[in-house]
Amino acid sequence: MEIRPLTPEDVAAADIIDRDAIGSAGQRPEPERVRLGWARIEHLIATDPGGAWLAVDREQPIGVALAIRREAVWGLSMLVVAPGTQGQGVGRRLLEAAFDYGKEADAGIILSSQDPRAVRRYSRLGFELRPAVSATGVVRREGVVQPARVREGSLGDIAVTAAISRAVRGADHVRDIPVWLDLGMTLLVHESGFAVHDGGSPLLLAALDDGAAAELLAACLIASPEGAAVEITHITAGNDWAVRTALDAGLSLASSGPVFVRNMPGELAPYLPSGAYL
Repeated sequence: MEIRPLTPEDVAAADIIDRDAIGSAGQRPEPERVRLGWARIEHLIATDPGGAWLAVDREQPIGVALAIRREAVWGLSMLVVAPGTQGQGVGRRLLEAAFDYGKEADAGIILSSQDPRAVRRYSRLGFELRPAVSATGVVRREGVVQPARVREGSLGDIAVTAAISRAVRGADHVRDIPVWLDLGMTLLVHESGFAVHDGGSPLLLAALDDGAAAELLAACLIASPEGAAVEITHITAGNDWAVRTALDAGLSLASSGPVFVRNMPGELAPYLPSGAYL
């Protein structure tokens, strides 16, 4: 088996491994799913080539790792191994390559699945585990307070998000937000925070206080299509504003994969991290 840099020519194969490994097929129409998956992989190959790795066995791609560095923070965006090749050390070797990309970073963050193998790997790296919950369901609109200080943003607002991201996680999201906007996601802006959502499901939310965060989350939920399910992932301790907002909106809570952190300069609150860009 060989671990080699992931290249633009590998994007299709990497996306297939990701789909097969996490069972994402069927959640979206296939052309849309492919467009979103490819955009994420292409973006991170371009911004973080040193964190993009592919495992190959006899010329067959069998695993992918994508890591990012944003200012002083390293993060693991993707670690997937093709079904049938798991448990053979592929994930361990990919993680070693991705983690090496962050050796000069001061801090780190990983959004984990509930797979015990993943939890064990990340804990052995010296990361601290923070339990998390998710919230899902169809929004009960009468339970959501209409936010008064939230507006839809644009590319021109991205620069003002930097200070807010640094306050909660120690690094900005300036390079990553445009990818979402190009894909048709929506940026919401508050004087003390911002959020990006996809059909009402928040992809990222950061704020300077709980009140602003709750308003932003409410604005995301209200934007969901009538009768459509939404999902809020990786709600950790210190983000009870998100729990209250979700419950008032009629969503159901369940345990989710934990968040692992190392030397984070920010409190990760008020914060809902991005699965792709942390």
